[in-house]
Amino acid sequence: MLQWASFSIDHVVLDVGEAMRRRDFIKVTTAAAATWPLAARAQQPEQVRRIGVLMNVAADDPEAPARVGAFSQGLAELGWTIGRNVRIDYRWYAGNGDAARKYAAELVALAPDVILASGTLGVTAIQQVTRPVPIVFTLVADPVGAGFVNSLARPGGNATGFMLFEYSLSGKWLELLKQIAPRMTRAAVLRDQTNPAGIAQFGAIQALAPSLGVQVSPVNVRNANEIESGIATLARTANGGLIVTGSASATVHHHLITKLAAQYKLPAIYSNRLSVAGGGLISYGPDRVDQYRRAAGYVDRILKGEKPADLPVQAPTKYELVVNLKTARMLGLTVPSTLLATADEVIE
Repeated sequence: MLQWASFSIDHVVLDVGEAMRRRDFIKVTTAAAATWPLAARAQQPEQVRRIGVLMNVAADDPEAPARVGAFSQGLAELGWTIGRNVRIDYRWYAGNGDAARKYAAELVALAPDVILASGTLGVTAIQQVTRPVPIVFTLVADPVGAGFVNSLARPGGNATGFMLFEYSLSGKWLELLKQIAPRMTRAAVLRDQTNPAGIAQFGAIQALAPSLGVQVSPVNVRNANEIESGIATLARTANGGLIVTGSASATVHHHLITKLAAQYKLPAIYSNRLSVAGGGLISYGPDRVDQYRRAAGYVDRILKGEKPADLPVQAPTKYELVVNLKTARMLGLTVPSTLLATADEVIE
C-alpha cells in the first residue's frame, strides 16, 4: 500500500515537473514570437510613395532646374527624401497638347499616389485619363472655368492647387506697357488660342484697350512660324508694342520672342521674369518657381491622407515687377521714375 502511494506521489511529482518545463517553454516561445514581427518590421525599408510630375516646359528650359529644385526642396523640408521614402517621375510636354496627353497616360500607368501637373493643358490631359488620381496643379489661370474644380474654396473633385493669376492682371500688362512706351497705339497680344485662359486674357486686354487709346490684335503662339509672322506684321507700321501673355507656348518660345522684339525694336511686356533676364523690356507676374515650393506642401498633405477636394485653391501671394534698363535705353525709352520706384528688380 505504501509502495503504491510512494509510486503515485513520485508519478505526480514527475508530471508536475514536466508541466512546469512545458509551461516555461511556451512562455519563452510566445515571447520570442511576439518580438519577431517587430524585428522584421525594423529591418524592412520605409514605404516608398510615388509622385508623377507633368511639366509644361521642356526639360532643357532654363527655368526647369529651378522648378525641380524648389519642389524637391519643399518635399525635403517636410521629410521626403528621394530614394528613401519617395520616388518622382518627371515628364515634360513643352506646351504641346499631344505630348501632354501621351505623357499623362504614361504617368498614370505608373500608379502614382499623386500627380503634380503644371499648366491648363497638363491638368486637362491628366483628367482625361480614365483612372482617377489626386492632382495638385500649378500655373493654371482659371481652374474653375477650365472645370478642374467646383470653386476655389471648395474644389470638390480630385484636383486642387495654385492659380497663375486672375484675368484682371492681363489689363495691368497693357497699362504698364503704355506707361513705359506712351507713344504706343497698337499692340499685338501673343496668346495660346487652344487654351481657354489665352482667350480670356486677350478679352481682358481688349476691354481695357480703348480707354488707353490702343488697338490690340491677337497673335497665336502655337509654333515659331506663327510668332515670326505675327510680330513681323506688327512691325510694318509705327508705334507698336507686344504683350506676351502667360502660356506654356510663350515660355517655350521666349528666346525667339525676345529676339524678334529686339530685332524690330518693339517694346514688350512679359508675364515671366525669365524673359526680361534674357533681354526683354519689362515683366509683371507671380513668382512661378515659388508655386512649386508651395505645391510640395499640398503633395505632402495628400500623401498623408488628405483629399484634394478639401484643400482650397490658392492664389499667388506676390507679384513681381522687373525692368531691364539696358533694353529700355536700346529702344530709346525713358522709364518713368514712379515705375522704377515700384519695381522689385531693375536690371542695369
